[in-house]
Amino acid sequence: MAVKDRVEAVLNVGLRVPSIMLLDVLYRWDVSSFFQKIQRSSLSNNPLFQYKYLALYLHYVGYILSLVLLTLPRQHLVKLYLYVVTALLLFAGHQVSRDYVRSELDSGYEGPVYLEPLSMSRFTMALIGQLVVCTLCSCVMQTKRIWLFSAHLLPLGARLCLVPLETIVFINRFSMIFTGLEVIYFLATNLLVPYNLAKTAYRELAQVVEVYGLLALGMSLWNQLVLPVLFMCFWLVLFALQIYTYFSTRDQPTSRERLLFLFLTSIAECCSTPYSLLGLVFTVSFIALGVLTLCKFYLQGYRAFMNDNTMHRGMTEGITLLILAVQTGLIELQVIHRAFLLSIILFIVVASILQSMLEIADPIVLALGASRDKSLWKHFRAVSLCLFLLIFPAYMSYMICQFFHMDFWLLIIISSSILTSLQVLGTLLIYVLFMVEEFRKAPVENMDEVIYYVNGTYRLLEFLVAVCVVCYGISETVFGEWSVMGSTIILVHSYYNVWLRAQLGWQSFLLRRDAVNKIKSLPTASDAQLEQYNDICAICFQDMSSAVITPCSHFFHAGCLKKWLYVQESCPLCHAQLKSQAPAASASNSETNQSSAGQEGASDENKDKTQSEDGDDDEEGPGSGRADLIHLASRALLHPLLSSICVLLHQTLLPAHLAFFYLAHTCTQVGSCK
Repeated sequence: MAVKDRVEAVLNVGLRVPSIMLLDVLYRWDVSSFFQKIQRSSLSNNPLFQYKYLALYLHYVGYILSLVLLTLPRQHLVKLYLYVVTALLLFAGHQVSRDYVRSELDSGYEGPVYLEPLSMSRFTMALIGQLVVCTLCSCVMQTKRIWLFSAHLLPLGARLCLVPLETIVFINRFSMIFTGLEVIYFLATNLLVPYNLAKTAYRELAQVVEVYGLLALGMSLWNQLVLPVLFMCFWLVLFALQIYTYFSTRDQPTSRERLLFLFLTSIAECCSTPYSLLGLVFTVSFIALGVLTLCKFYLQGYRAFMNDNTMHRGMTEGITLLILAVQTGLIELQVIHRAFLLSIILFIVVASILQSMLEIADPIVLALGASRDKSLWKHFRAVSLCLFLLIFPAYMSYMICQFFHMDFWLLIIISSSILTSLQVLGTLLIYVLFMVEEFRKAPVENMDEVIYYVNGTYRLLEFLVAVCVVCYGISETVFGEWSVMGSTIILVHSYYNVWLRAQLGWQSFLLRRDAVNKIKSLPTASDAQLEQYNDICAICFQDMSSAVITPCSHFFHAGCLKKWLYVQESCPLCHAQLKSQAPAASASNSETNQSSAGQEGASDENKDKTQSEDGDDDEEGPGSGRADLIHLASRALLHPLLSSICVLLHQTLLPAHLAFFYLAHTCTQVGSCK
């Protein structure tokens, strides 16, 4: 049953590819220029080419027929192809009969065929071919009335009966007319089938729209037609034909540089229409999905498929390519300019794939470093992938700098690859620190500070690049070529890449500063208090040689409590709120730790100050808390697809906007690049 389902799935896609190819050919066909060529040729007197508007109507009829073929149900589509195959077989049978009659006329022999070896050989070959045609037609149409497909056997029967050759020519024409009448009769008897199909389809579509809506109808057609796979197969066929055409007309071997140029120009030739562009988009999506799936499998094995991330399905890379192509007007450019721009677009897409690979590898590498897993094979896979992500983006940036002239425009384009390498370097540094801590069997001092500064350095560089890119994009929009789409992209990037990053970075800085101030305000436990407490730190479960005391009289390592305060402001044990205290209160508190009476006085003083600080916090808390809740709610309500698009917007749209200016800026260098 599974094999049958797979065969049906393959047929569902393969039988619809010709309809997409027909749409692509019709889009490329310019009727006006076609008729201008006809008028300058010898066919201008042919009555079939006298009516230009008739050809235009036929052009639109071709679009309609292509769409009908594209949306036909699979059962009816299979029947249609079987009818077409039968018609082609009948045509082949008549071609065999015509060739046989011509060969007999050329030989001039009218005697019995079995007396002349050459005549017998021609007759035998023609008879075998005709019988094969009849058998295939009968099998395809699933009927035992084989005589319906045997009209082209009449010339052979007449020759066997020693009919004169001139009469055999007439019999051959009669057999062709008889087959044509059969075809006309079949079409006439099934004339209402398209109308009935259209009527049934309209009724079903109306019911689906009425009950479920247009969105459900679109999703149903998307799933039934398997449009991503369909367009990918269509584009791969175009690309294979383009490569085959090139190599079939070239005899000499091709150099490596020529192969790269051939690859880019072949892709450029195969994305000159909206249909082929969609095919390239889906092809890139599936390639990205395969690469990311292979990356997850390399790192985690079969466990990687248990938790699939919506963001790592190749969708982002495909949408990136589509937006880049639409914004830069890719299909409207000449082939050489299209190939030039495609090199930049594909660079950005590959950089996006590498960034997605890093998003997959980063938590796995850090988890391996922090865990006690001693499997060398796991560590080797993680580190080797990180080394690849460190070296390959840098190499890719180096190669594109060798191919194009280096300037600020190109620096903007390659900034994502450079940042990816820097982020991988930070990940490897943190991994090495984790491994050093594991081998030392003791925690590294200020480990969280090192991790924070490593990540902060990368985020700061990323923020500075985003600021430069947005500022340069604004200057180009204001003083250069303005467009609604370009302005929208700049606004989106200004919000996501500049404003939100600055806001999150500042909040992180304030949170760490408050945590440090709170730790400094807490009293330090004396040796006598630690001996009397005689317990471990409730956060790290290690013995305490030094500790701080919370207002709720709990003891913790200062470093452990500081890490805890990065996450929340409550005590890990009793969940009481930990408020930072004034320096004077902290000093008096530490001085009176030796006496209970002084401790009670300090507690009363701290209680008053805590209440006043609670009032201050209540004034500030609701606004920020409400903003955080709104932010979390909006993120929770987003569909995974919308989340992917949002991430895509703030990562790649502005490089797309600037790639167009980069094309205009360096278009004069295309000849040298070639």
